[in-house]
Amino acid sequence: MVEDKTQQVAEAEARFLTGENFYSQHFLGCHKQKDERFIFRVWAPNAQQVWLVGDFNDWADSLPMQRREESGVWEIQTSQANVGDLYKFKVRQASGREVFKIDPYAIFFEKRPHDAAVVYDLKPKKWQDGLWMGRKKRSNQFKRPMNIYEVHASSWRQHEDGTPYSFADLTRELIPYVKELGYTHIEFMPLMEHPLGMSWGYQLIGYFALSSYYGTPEEFQEFVETCHLNNIGVLVDWVPGHFCINDDTLPYYDGTPTFEYEDPDRAKNIRWGSLNFDLGKPQVQSFLISSALFWIEVYHLDGIRVDAVSNMLYRDYDEGPWTPNHEGGNRNFEGYYFLQKLNAVIKLAHPETIMVAEESSSDTKVTGMIESGALGFDYKWNMGWMNDVLRFYEMDPIYRKDHFNLMTFSFMYMMNENYILPLSHDEVVHGKKSLMHKMWGDRYKQFSQLRNLFTYMIAHPGKKLLFMGGEWGQFLEWKYDHGLEWVDLADSMNKQMQHFTTTLNHLYKNEKALWEQEDSWDTIEIIDADNTDDCVLSFIRQGKTKKDFLVIVLNLAPVERQNFAIGVPYPGTYTEVLNTEMAAFGGTWTKANPDCQTLDIAFKDQPYQIQTILPALGALIIKPTAINTRKPAKKTTKAKVNHKKTPAANQSGKNN
Repeated sequence: MVEDKTQQVAEAEARFLTGENFYSQHFLGCHKQKDERFIFRVWAPNAQQVWLVGDFNDWADSLPMQRREESGVWEIQTSQANVGDLYKFKVRQASGREVFKIDPYAIFFEKRPHDAAVVYDLKPKKWQDGLWMGRKKRSNQFKRPMNIYEVHASSWRQHEDGTPYSFADLTRELIPYVKELGYTHIEFMPLMEHPLGMSWGYQLIGYFALSSYYGTPEEFQEFVETCHLNNIGVLVDWVPGHFCINDDTLPYYDGTPTFEYEDPDRAKNIRWGSLNFDLGKPQVQSFLISSALFWIEVYHLDGIRVDAVSNMLYRDYDEGPWTPNHEGGNRNFEGYYFLQKLNAVIKLAHPETIMVAEESSSDTKVTGMIESGALGFDYKWNMGWMNDVLRFYEMDPIYRKDHFNLMTFSFMYMMNENYILPLSHDEVVHGKKSLMHKMWGDRYKQFSQLRNLFTYMIAHPGKKLLFMGGEWGQFLEWKYDHGLEWVDLADSMNKQMQHFTTTLNHLYKNEKALWEQEDSWDTIEIIDADNTDDCVLSFIRQGKTKKDFLVIVLNLAPVERQNFAIGVPYPGTYTEVLNTEMAAFGGTWTKANPDCQTLDIAFKDQPYQIQTILPALGALIIKPTAINTRKPAKKTTKAKVNHKKTPAANQSGKNN
């Protein structure tokens, strides 16, 4: 039995060294043994000596660790440690300098600003979400609705004394809220341990540890399970590109480049004041891929959003000096192949897991099959769409006709990747203003345009993401250390905006035409994208059957359009199912437009037309309710989107 255990450890060690141990947390870190002792292991290959120090030995040098010569892993078994004790490793580095270091594989830390690891015995959970997990495996995520509510865990809501909600609190309040508003998924900004709240969680130290600032691992497991029982998926941001520079954490762990690149220019991340992982080092690959699988399996996560992919793909992404690769270019081959390996491993183990890339360039195919040269992600954030439309909605309408391509350019490349349309946290901080504040005009017009923008996002092909607070039009920028401005909802216009978002979200979930074919050009047909004088955009979202489609009309000018002609493909009756200017949503309309009967008059490339009133700065969604799809259409060429892929998918969104 002892020999078998020894053999297992040797095999785990060998796989760690070759970058193939994707469960390296079972080998390294702190683990309780059957005899109630704990074993501690840490990788510090160039250290002269390592000691285990903690509450249990008064942080003294009484517990020297032994070096495993094969790997540079140091280990010790002790009966002195107990659950709940704090600990670190004291490392005599290659230079002889002695420094206290965290356990990179710890699954829990003391509350910041302190960063000692906690001896923790996380018991296997008996999950009750089997129905959700089974349904997820059987369904095709690309043909399902995905409308994500992005959350910063400690600032969604806070207690009266300013302390953040724990995940036990969020289970009671966030989940019912998200369910009522009709979102399908929650995405959290990083939940892993980080020492400074100002980093929003993007400067990590603990890649296996839920931040103790948010509660316990068990509380987060209960949160995810409750989400699943309420048909809500959970995604979490993850940061494998760079890590916190604090000296007692991962940097130069044994006094030499350990987790970071040997080249100091490649190791240093000037833009974010951090260090870049050496993504070509096998041990680092084992560490990071193990972290991703740990979060997916231990917490039943439905997906991971990989942050700052451009930083991993391009040597010249940062602001400092850079060295070309062996081919003379800027491609970071280590990062490129690491990301392919990451996705291959996760998809082999959990094909249903949603893998999302936050990537702002157009030089690398991000989504799609690895065999075709893509990175293997399921989705990519469409930063170009986001930048273009926000520029447009901020613009005085008098200039919009000259910049109408900002609204329509995404139609040229929308099938180049599988996209998520993000209105994320990055757009409502650092003086950029909130979404509501970005909108042109007085307060009434700002609400009108925010409803218009949300309608465009929901109707445009691609999955959706909205940062918290945007759903009711919070006017102030997001503050990471304050709760959202819930007091806004005492104002009728904010409350009506929230009601609109809820209505729109539920319409999105219920209308298959908005998602069941969105991975195909068949999902959309442009009616009129050239009406720059009126600033009106119209298009069709098509479901699988002929009768299942929606007509989307966006009036982007502060002028009501009477008897406005809209092209449609079939004769019959069309009913308005959404009018963003209804009084219930904060508009001025008390009655919806009456049903429209088609006129036997062609409109552009459509054989028929309907006529209706377009509200100023309003959007309409119109649905056929009694049409004849068998009646021969007139001989006319249907409008098609230009399917030619542009060499740079969207230059306006590149490297933003």
